[in-house]
Amino acid sequence: MSDARDGRGERGERDGVRAVRRGKVWLVGAGPGDPELLTVRAHRLVARAEVLAYDELVSPEVLAIAPRYAERIPVGRRAGGCRHHEARIHPLVVVRALEGKQVVRLKGGDPMIFGRGGEEADELAAARVPFEFVPGISAALGAAASTGIPLTHRDHASSVTFATAHAKLDGELSLDTSIPPGGTAVFYMGLGRLEATCEALVRGGRSPTTPAAVISRATLPDERVVVGTLGDLAELVCAANLPAPALLVVGDVVAQRVVSPEVTVAAAAAEETGEHGAKGGHPGASASQPRRLG
Repeated sequence: MSDARDGRGERGERDGVRAVRRGKVWLVGAGPGDPELLTVRAHRLVARAEVLAYDELVSPEVLAIAPRYAERIPVGRRAGGCRHHEARIHPLVVVRALEGKQVVRLKGGDPMIFGRGGEEADELAAARVPFEFVPGISAALGAAASTGIPLTHRDHASSVTFATAHAKLDGELSLDTSIPPGGTAVFYMGLGRLEATCEALVRGGRSPTTPAAVISRATLPDERVVVGTLGDLAELVCAANLPAPALLVVGDVVAQRVVSPEVTVAAAAAEETGEHGAKGGHPGASASQPRRLG
């Protein structure tokens, strides 16, 4: 790693005492899912990693970039489950860095947007472990580009709010007071609490007819989209049986979705052959967007 040569575990001597230089931890964004959306720098770091600690949502294609000799540590969690301490970095990440190893902590999306990058950096700093952030394309940006839903639009939205549907206040969702009543709102980890989230937004001042969409497995070959309103989206998504991970996008921008003509033709052909229905699509409300190489 040209980025990582500083701290390769080299040994030196000073005053007759052998010392081991500390390693380094790279908190790297793996992007929204499609391996082609990995940044050049992230690719280089993964390809030279001595230790790779990765989230469940990182694709196998990205993991395959790491050297065969690299130690692989599966970490991270999904909603409703936990592989290790929820708010802590995996202990082995710290141990390996203190042993002088170059550790890539690979996170889905961007480490600084609901990736617990700040929390893990706090622990690394407390352990006096050098670290660096490497940004990635966030899930929200990847989903917007993949589905053609603009997060901002000069005629419809001049602001974007990123939130987690799991934010609570005294045990209840506080979205009715914490989310602005206008502009675009994007909710991470929102599939399990979709109905409650939509209801909270209506209580907060948004109309039940506000356009909204759930994007499942954004940027991946089996990406699916369900479009509706705050009033009916939860029912539509339940009928479509969408899998996690999924994002909720709310705002007038959803109605401004623009899809390339080549994608429209491919989607129409898939629906004609019955492929759309086989994926659990909801006629008029759901679309499975074909993936294509750029």
